[in-house]
Amino acid sequence: MSKLPLSAAKDPMGAAIYEYHTEGKAAKLRVFSSQFDEDEIPVADLFRGFDEMPYLEKVALEMAQGSILDVGAGAGCHSIALGQMGKRATAIDISPLSVQVMRERGVNARAADFFDPTFVEQYDTVLLLMNGSGIIGRVENIGKFFDRLKVLVRPGGCALMDSSDLRYLYEDEDGSFAIDLAGDYYGELDYQMQYRNIKGGVFDWLYIDFQTLSYYAEQNGFRVKLVAEGEHYDYLAKLTLL
Repeated sequence: MSKLPLSAAKDPMGAAIYEYHTEGKAAKLRVFSSQFDEDEIPVADLFRGFDEMPYLEKVALEMAQGSILDVGAGAGCHSIALGQMGKRATAIDISPLSVQVMRERGVNARAADFFDPTFVEQYDTVLLLMNGSGIIGRVENIGKFFDRLKVLVRPGGCALMDSSDLRYLYEDEDGSFAIDLAGDYYGELDYQMQYRNIKGGVFDWLYIDFQTLSYYAEQNGFRVKLVAEGEHYDYLAKLTLL
């Protein structure tokens, strides 16, 4: 499942982050999906400070302790906020452009893939934020995800991950949910990004409800605690080894 190396020609988010960092502004970072209409990621949001972050992200950063791994760190906003709290964070991303920007912003960053089996350092807290469950891709990959946590989380440590339950997209007017239980899991989406003329590949992204996460966590030797809930079917979970 390793996605390294990610070339600049296939790295729209890295290009957007680099341009915003160097120019102070950026064009539209476009997001496409076979399931939904075209959307956009405001690039400025990737540079937000602690006060501008959603509630769940603030809770996670305040809970993080010891040596911290910031997974899929992007422009490094979470690692910077942690540093301002006096905490030690290592940021990883598969985008070399994003890693370059983070280093220029003073972040301890490296190009690395969460799923790379050669990446074996251990941390007290592993942060997976901004719908961190997305990197799992599909439910069928969830065993590999927990196997990686077993390697990266130090004994006595934890992972803090946020996600959303997309069932609200299938809610009827009477409050029932029109979900095809025989089909793919409803939180499995595909995405593709484009920044100016740079278009990335199609990738899978998983939104997982808390009950399903809890089931698979227990099957893979983890305990899950619901730490906090957001305003719209989103939540923060704490994962620890049984």
